[in-house]
Amino acid sequence: MAHYLCHEQPDLLEFETSVIASRPGAVVLGRTALHPGGGGQVSDAATLTHAHGAVRITGVAPEGGMLWHLLDEPLELNGDVHVAVDAARRSTVAQLHTATHILNALVYQRFAGALVTGAQINADGTARMDFDLPEADNDALRLLEEPANEVIRSAMDVRTYYVSAAEAKSTQGLIRSLSVAPPPTSDGTVRIVEIGDLDRQACGGTHLTNTAQSKPIRIVKIENKGRRNRRVRIELV
Repeated sequence: MAHYLCHEQPDLLEFETSVIASRPGAVVLGRTALHPGGGGQVSDAATLTHAHGAVRITGVAPEGGMLWHLLDEPLELNGDVHVAVDAARRSTVAQLHTATHILNALVYQRFAGALVTGAQINADGTARMDFDLPEADNDALRLLEEPANEVIRSAMDVRTYYVSAAEAKSTQGLIRSLSVAPPPTSDGTVRIVEIGDLDRQACGGTHLTNTAQSKPIRIVKIENKGRRNRRVRIELV
């Protein structure tokens, strides 16, 4: 996980930069405020204005240590460009990612430290989380909707900071995935997202700065995925 510009300046949604590498339908930028996705989260999208017009950045693909910005036309660009991040998409994903942390915290507290086995956060206002919950009552999981919305309404501050990789590994509850952990940054630290006094955990995604910035959520479906996994699907309402 890198120290992304979108982590350091989350409100930077328009910026000037230049193309430093290009191939048909993709560019590498001198700097970028787009989140590349990962950990189940989709990447940012944006509009890129170049010398001859504008094109849509539909996604970001890490490759060979570079972030290739995927274009919706097979252009091969160069020179200086202006980039405007899709603010509505960023907001939707940040709301969902913050909401999944809230849901994760409630499951972790109420179901004996159950860990996450998978997640998917989409730009259409929907998300899912999979938990290692072989004995869980699905009705009990459905009842987490109102406590999650109470956290959203309570306007808890959301902040981020970094700890050493050793501290992240040794502190119970900072790493919530059953099988994978967010990789450390280039300086060996791990980014932590903290929601009030409710939760803190390692994460490289985009988030709100206060829970009250989010719409309420609805738990739309709970599915049994194999003998152990419970899949909780949510949407913004």
